[in-house]
Amino acid sequence: MFQSLQMFGTVALWSPFFLLALLTIAVLYLAATGPWRQRFGLDAPVSRKQRAYFLTGIVLLYVCKGSPLDLMGHLTFTAHMVQMALLYLLVPQCFILGIPAPFYERIFRIAIVRRSFQLLTKPIVSLFLFNGLFSLYHVPMVFDVVKTNMFLHAFVTTVIFIAAFFMWWALVNKLSGWTTLSGLKKMGYIFADGMLLTPACALIIFAGTPLYETYTDPEAWMTGLALCVPQGILASLDLTGPQMFLSMSPLHDQQLGGILMKIIQEIVYGTMLFFVFREWYQKEREKEPSMDMTPRPTKL
Repeated sequence: MFQSLQMFGTVALWSPFFLLALLTIAVLYLAATGPWRQRFGLDAPVSRKQRAYFLTGIVLLYVCKGSPLDLMGHLTFTAHMVQMALLYLLVPQCFILGIPAPFYERIFRIAIVRRSFQLLTKPIVSLFLFNGLFSLYHVPMVFDVVKTNMFLHAFVTTVIFIAAFFMWWALVNKLSGWTTLSGLKKMGYIFADGMLLTPACALIIFAGTPLYETYTDPEAWMTGLALCVPQGILASLDLTGPQMFLSMSPLHDQQLGGILMKIIQEIVYGTMLFFVFREWYQKEREKEPSMDMTPRPTKL
């Protein structure tokens, strides 16, 4: 399939301007956490692990929105769902863990930012906000409109990404004073998260017919494709519809996309559940009194 993608050109395939923007952000981050750290109020050096988290987030963000995966997400529903899974389930975690605490503290000095953050990161709010927006986005009527409008598409995906950031905050943030959930509550939060995402995936997987015109109607498909392919190149191509890039029926493509989304979600949430349980178990063990009651001899 990659060979057939070459017809769309370098800009559509690799998004060089987006890559340049992300590289600039990465260089500024390394400077702000390295040689310039005192200017940004960082007294202690940032660990390699924290830097690795942030840079991994940058790489994954490019994979989702700048690499051929972004173009493929406009061609097939399966690629779209893989793109969504990476963008909303992995990237926010990397940025939360990779941004040093003093950066957050500076931002939270702005009262309206701090209050908005306190509200939107409340577990019950963040759970329903992210899962509600994600499910609403995949309602066929909404999806087809958003997927064929450049400004709506950029706005909606950005809003859902921010909601995903709030959703993950309760689980992975290490900022002092912002821990809202204990170990057991974190486990319940993860289970609730998985349950709330299930209806959207089930609708996609068990639908008896293709739901989205963006991946079945040639005209709507071409309109959506124009969001990431320059008009000059798109006009020069002889494209007949999405079936040119599918090795399966549109229904099977849709079902596979829903299944992959659910599998990736289960892997991510399952991994998070393992680490949360292990952390909770270790803390509980530390609270237990020592079982060694053998009296020790006293020195004379």
